[in-house]
Amino acid sequence: MAYVISDECISCGACAGGCPVGAISEGDGKYVIDPETCTECGACAEVCPVGAPGQE
Repeated sequence: MAYVISDECISCGACAGGCPVGAISEGDGKYVIDPETCTECGACAEVCPVGAPGQE
């Protein structure tokens, strides 16, 4: 199951820079993960300062 970004997101962009497949982009008020591109590697969760990315 692809990772998703919760409403805890502070739009810092750390997750997008940490994603090795480019699955994360800036959305409306928070970053979003494309479930078709996400490889579930967890790199986004490792770099997020507020722990917003996670699996549903």
